[in-house]
Amino acid sequence: MRAATTEPDRDPSPGGELRLVGKPLPRVDGVAKVKGATAYADDIELPGTLYCKFLRSHHPHARVLSVDTSAVSSITGVAAVLTGQDLPTKYGIMPTSEDERALESEKVRYVGDPVAAVAAVDEETALAACRAIRVEYEPLEAIESIEQALVPPVDEPIHDYGGPANIHRLAALEFGEVDDGFARADHIREDLFFFEGNTHLPMEQHSSIAVDVGDQLTLWSSTQTPHYVHRTLSRVLHLPMGHIRVVAAPHGGGFGGKTDPFSHEIVVCKLAMLTGHPVKCTLTREEVFYAHRGRHPVLMWVRTGVSSDGKILAMHFRTALDGGAYGSYGPASMLYTGALQTTTYDIPAYRFEGVRVFTNKAPCGPKRGHGTPQPRFALEVHLDKIAEEIGVDPVELRRRNYVKPYTRTVNWLRITSCGIEEVTDRVVEASGFTRRTRRPGHGMGFAVSSYMCGAGLPIYWNNMPHTECVIQVSRGGVTLSCGATEIGQGSDSVLATVAAEELGLWPNDIRLVTGDTGLAPVDLGSYSSRVTFMAGNAVRDAARRMREILTGVAAEKMGCSPAEIEVRDGKVGELAFEDAVVAAQERFGALSTHGSYTPPSNLGGSFKGAGVGPSPSYSYSAAVVDLDVDPRSGELHLNKVWLAHDIGRPINALAVKGQVEGGVYMGLGEAMMEAQAYRHGLHKQPSMLDYKSPTFLEMPEVETILVETIDPEGPYGAKEVGQGPLLPVIPAVASAVHDALGVWVDEVPVTPDKIMRALDAKAKGRDGRFGPKSFPDVPYPTMVKVAPPDAAATAL
Repeated sequence: MRAATTEPDRDPSPGGELRLVGKPLPRVDGVAKVKGATAYADDIELPGTLYCKFLRSHHPHARVLSVDTSAVSSITGVAAVLTGQDLPTKYGIMPTSEDERALESEKVRYVGDPVAAVAAVDEETALAACRAIRVEYEPLEAIESIEQALVPPVDEPIHDYGGPANIHRLAALEFGEVDDGFARADHIREDLFFFEGNTHLPMEQHSSIAVDVGDQLTLWSSTQTPHYVHRTLSRVLHLPMGHIRVVAAPHGGGFGGKTDPFSHEIVVCKLAMLTGHPVKCTLTREEVFYAHRGRHPVLMWVRTGVSSDGKILAMHFRTALDGGAYGSYGPASMLYTGALQTTTYDIPAYRFEGVRVFTNKAPCGPKRGHGTPQPRFALEVHLDKIAEEIGVDPVELRRRNYVKPYTRTVNWLRITSCGIEEVTDRVVEASGFTRRTRRPGHGMGFAVSSYMCGAGLPIYWNNMPHTECVIQVSRGGVTLSCGATEIGQGSDSVLATVAAEELGLWPNDIRLVTGDTGLAPVDLGSYSSRVTFMAGNAVRDAARRMREILTGVAAEKMGCSPAEIEVRDGKVGELAFEDAVVAAQERFGALSTHGSYTPPSNLGGSFKGAGVGPSPSYSYSAAVVDLDVDPRSGELHLNKVWLAHDIGRPINALAVKGQVEGGVYMGLGEAMMEAQAYRHGLHKQPSMLDYKSPTFLEMPEVETILVETIDPEGPYGAKEVGQGPLLPVIPAVASAVHDALGVWVDEVPVTPDKIMRALDAKAKGRDGRFGPKSFPDVPYPTMVKVAPPDAAATAL
C-alpha cells in the first residue's frame, strides 16, 4: 500500500496553473456538426458509386444446401453478386472466436445472417436482385434460451467448437478461502437475477463505402475500431496491410455497437475490388437490430456471507450469458461479468463461475459498460437485501466494505486513485437520501459502481504501444495525428485540448488527423473508455517533446534557461509561437515529435482469464434515483437522478457532464423499458417505433456532481467517464421501486407488469418478488484456485 506521491500537473509555464484542462470549452467539431457540414459515412458520395444490398436468412438455424444466383445476371443495372464461396475465410474480433464469414455458405445461425450480396446502380435494383436469388435450406432445431443451450441439441450444435452442447466458454476461478469465509459468516444470503439483453440504438445506422484504386483499397466506415477492421480486411481479403486504408468516419452513435468488424465492411471492399467502382452499403434500421452485438442477456446467482455488522467475508458469483449466434467479444464479456465486483468492495474471498452459450439469435457483444452492468445490477440489489435483513443502512453497509486507494484486490486488480467514499458522500448529501421522507408510492434508491480506464491488454496480445501520436509543426501550423476514433464522445476535443495546453495554444489551433489507418499511427480504438486516458497520455508525451524543442530555441535567443521560458497564449517566451517554430525549423529542419502509451505490466495476475479486468485506473460513480410508482398500474414516474462521478480530473468539464447525462439516459432506458426480445428466432421489435427507449417526456432532471481525485497515471490526473456513470443507475431504479412499494423486481427491465406481479405475490402472502426461479445446471470445469496477492504484490 502507498499514498499518492504525484503532484497535480501544472501548466508548462513557470508557476502557472492549467489554462485549458478542466474548462468547459466548445468542442472542436461543434461548428461543423451544428451547421450540418460534418460528413458521416452515408454522406460520402463518390463518382460512379454502386450500392450494396444483402440477402439474409429467414431461418434462425439451417444448413445452406445451395445458392442459385443465375437469375441475377438478367437484371439490368446489376454489377456483381457475391456468395459465401467468394469469401470463405473466417474472422472475428477475438482471436479465440474467429467463427464468422462475411457471407455464410454452409450454415446460417440467426435470422438476418447474410448469405449473398449484390452491387447495383441503385438500392432498388440491388434489392430486386437479392429477391431473385434462390437459396435452398435444410432447417435445423433453433436454440432460443440459455437452458436449451446447455442440453445436447436435437440436430447439431450451432458451432463445431466450444464445450459440450452449445457452450461457448466456461470459467471457474477462486481467490482466497471462500468456504472458510462462509463458515465464519453470521449471515448468508442467496439471490437470483436476470438482465434481459438490449441494443445500442444509435441514431446513425452502420454504413460503409469502399474504393479500390491501383494498389490501394480504402474503406470509410462508421467503425469504432479502424485498426481491427484493417486487420480483418487483410486476413479475409488476403491483402497486405500496407495496401489497405481504413478511415473511421464521424459517428452518429456507437456505444460499443460498432466495435466488431462487420460483414458489410468486408463485402463492400470485395465488391469494389471486383467492379472497379466505389461500393456503398448503409444498413436499414431493421438490419441494425440484427447486426446488433449489444448487451448479453445474463442470468445470475450470487451468494454472500457477512459478519454481524455487514462486513463481507466471502462471495460466490455465477453468471450464464446468452451470446447469440457468434463469438464476438464473448470470451471477454463472460469474464467481465465476474471481474469487477472486487473493484468497489473489499471482498477477501471470491469465487466466480461463468458460462457463455450460443443461441440462434443475433450475436451479442459489447455495449456501454461491456459485461459489467448486469452483475452490477445483481450485486447492488443483493447488498440492499442483505442490509435490510441485518438491519443496517444500505449506504453504511457499503461504506464498511469499500475498497481503499492504492491497494490490490483479491483477484489481483490494481487500484490507484479511488473516489468511492467521496462520490457516496456527495450524492447522498445532495439528494438527501438518508433524510428522505416516506410516503406511499414514493421511493429513492442508491447504488455505486466502478469502471475501467482502458483494458490492460490489447485484443491481440503483443508488447507494442496501445496508442501512438505524432505532432508535426510547420510555419506555425500544428497537426496532431492519432488513430483514436471520434465517435461523438468528444475525443478529438480532448486530444486537441491536451496538445494546446502543452504548446500554449487554443484547441482550435490544432489540426487533427484521427481514426485513419493510412495517415495516423495506430490506436486500438474507441472502446473500454480508453481514449482520454491512453491517447491523452500519448498526445501529452508528444506535445511535451515539441515544447522542449521550441523552448530550447527560444531560450538561446533570449539568453536564459529553457526552464524559465513561459509557453502560453500563443507565445514561447518573448517569441510569437510562429516565430519560435521558424527558428526551430532553421535549426532542425522538419519538426516532428511522437508519443505513445502502454499500460504498466503489473496490473493483474498471471492465471488464465487474468487478461480481462486489469486497467491502469478505475473510475467510481454513485447514483440516487427518486421516483414515484402507481401501485394500481405499476407505472413509474422519474422525479430526479443525482449522479456523482470520480473523474480524476476533467479535461473538459462541460463534455464530462454531457457524458454523465448520456450514461444516465441509457441506464434509465435499460432499467425501465429496453429489451431485445425474440419469438421463434424473430426479433419482436426491430424498429424505433416498437423498441422502446426514453424520450424527453420520460427523462428526469439530472444533477451531475464531479469529484476530482487526480489519478497519478492519467493525463493531468484524468480518468474515464464514457461508461461508468451508466452502471449504478439501473440497480438504483430497482431499489427505489422497493423503497416505494416494498417489493423486489429482480429482473431488468423493471416494467409495470413485473411490478404488479410482485405486488400480487406480496398480497398473497408470498415473498413480494418477481424474477427468475432457478439457475440451470452448468458443467463447470474444475475450480482454479488462485493465491491472493502477497505483500510484495500489494506494495504498489
